Amino acid sequence: MVAKDYPFYLTVKRANCSLEVPPTSSPAKDAEEPSNKRVKPLSRVTSLANLIPPVKATPLKRFSQTLQRSISFRSESRPDILAPRPWSRNAAPSSTKRRDSKLWSETFDVCVNQMLTSKEIKRQEAIFELSQGEEDLIEDLKLAKKAYHDPMLKLSIMTEQELNQIFGTLDSLIPLHEELLSQLRDVRKPDGSTEHVGPILVGWLPCLSSYDSYCSNQVAAKALLDHKKQDHRVQDFLQRCLESPFSRKLDLWNFLDIPRSRLVKYPLLLREILRHTPNDNPDQQHLEEAINIIQGIVAEINTKTGESECRYYKERLLYLEEGQKDSLIDSSRVLCCHGELKNNRGVKLHVFLFQEVLVITRAVTHNEQLCYQLYRQPIPVKDLLLEDLQDGEVRLGGSLRGAFSNNERIKNFFRVSFKNGSQSQTHSLQANDTFNKQQWLNCIRQAKETVLCAAGQAGVLDSEGPFLNPTTRSREPQGETKLEQMDQSDSESDCSMDTSEVYSYFRA
Repeated sequence: MVAKDYPFYLTVKRANCSLEVPPTSSPAKDAEEPSNKRVKPLSRVTSLANLIPPVKATPLKRFSQTLQRSISFRSESRPDILAPRPWSRNAAPSSTKRRDSKLWSETFDVCVNQMLTSKEIKRQEAIFELSQGEEDLIEDLKLAKKAYHDPMLKLSIMTEQELNQIFGTLDSLIPLHEELLSQLRDVRKPDGSTEHVGPILVGWLPCLSSYDSYCSNQVAAKALLDHKKQDHRVQDFLQRCLESPFSRKLDLWNFLDIPRSRLVKYPLLLREILRHTPNDNPDQQHLEEAINIIQGIVAEINTKTGESECRYYKERLLYLEEGQKDSLIDSSRVLCCHGELKNNRGVKLHVFLFQEVLVITRAVTHNEQLCYQLYRQPIPVKDLLLEDLQDGEVRLGGSLRGAFSNNERIKNFFRVSFKNGSQSQTHSLQANDTFNKQQWLNCIRQAKETVLCAAGQAGVLDSEGPFLNPTTRSREPQGETKLEQMDQSDSESDCSMDTSEVYSYFRA
C-alpha cells in the first residue's frame, strides 16, 4: 500500500498484534551462557496499530480499501526501557485461553450428516460458521468492555471522556449482533440444520450502517490510546491483561478492531453460503440481494472512513509560513497514501499524497500531540515529475557519511521534482525496501494519471518524465531530459525542527 496502504478502511488486514512475553531467565543461567548479542530494549508504545511493544511496519499506507485493512500505526519514538514489573517477574507463565474452532458436522449428530450430500454439508458448515462467528464476536465485544473499559474507569486509569473516545460506539454494536444470532438460532432445526437464511440477512444487514461512526472514529481512537500508553499505569494495566489467559495474547486494539474485521468478512461468508446453495433453492435470490446490500454498506463506510482520516491528518499539519498553505490541501477529501521516507541525508520525512498535492513534512510534537510540520512548499500532483533511481545512483549527503556508506544505504531511492517559474524543488526519497518503493511509485503515478485525465491531459503523462512501468517494474525514461541529480533541497535537508519524541500513528 502506498504509504501504508489503507485501501478499504475496513480492510481485512494487518491484524498482526499477537505478543509473546519473553521468558524470564535466571541469573545463574545468564552467568553460564554469556551472550554478546545486542538486545533491543522494550520501547514505549506510541503507535496507533500496535499496543504493547510497537511493531515496525512498512512506511506506506494506502487508502483505497480502508475497511479491509486494520488501522495501523507506526511507532517512531525513542526506545524506553519500561520500569520493571515486580508482579510479573517471578510469576508462573499463565496458560492462554484458546478458542476452539467448531464445525457443524462435529457439533451435531453425525448420522444426520451421512444422509446429506457433500454440497449440502458444505452449505450447513458455511451457515454454521456465520452463526458461530456472531457468537465469538459478541463474546469479544463484551470482554473488551468488562476486562478493559470498566476496570480502567473504576480504577481511574483513564477518564470517562478518554475511554468514550477510545471505545467509541462499541456498546451499541453488541445488541445488533445479538439480534442476528438469535434469529439464526430460531430457524435452526432440532437436527442442527438450517434451511433458509437469506430473508433474515436481507432484513438484518441494513442495520450495519451504524458502523460508520465506529469505523470513522478509529483513527482518533488509536492515536489517543497510543498517547495514553505513555502513562505507566495504563501500560502496566494493558500488560497485565496481555499476560492473562482471557486475552488469548491479543492486545486491547485487537479487540477494538474486531468489529471492523467482521464487517469486511460478511461478503466472503455470504458468497460461501451462496456457492453451496442449489440454483432451485429460494434462498439463492435472497443471498444475492444480501451480498449487494453488504457490499454497498462496506463501500459507503469505507468512503466515510477515508474522509475522516483525511480530515484527521489535515488538522495536524503545521505551517511554518502562510505561503505554505495551499487550497489543494484544503479541498482534499481523500488521502491516497502516506508514510515515512528518508532523504539522501538520512533525515526522516513523513510524506502525504492527497488527491492533487504531495506534502512533505517532518513529524514533531506540538502540545503533546504528534503533528506534521511542512518541509518546503506543497507540490501539485499535476506538475510533479517522478523518477525511479537505480540502486547506487544517489550520492548520500555529507562527505564523511558518503565515503563510508554501504550498499544498503543507497538502495530503494526515487525522486520527485517540481519546477514552476522561479520555484523548483527536487527530493531524493528512500523507501525502506524494494516493495515499499514500488508501492510509492505506483501510487504517485496513479494519482498523476487521475489528475491529468480529469483535466483532459491524459496524453501528457508520458512526456512528463520517467515513470516506473508497473508491469515490467523497470525504469522507462520517456522524458526529453533526465532530472537533475540534486538541488539545494536535498543538500540542505537538515533543517532545524523539534523531532524529539516523535510518534508515528499509522503503519500499513
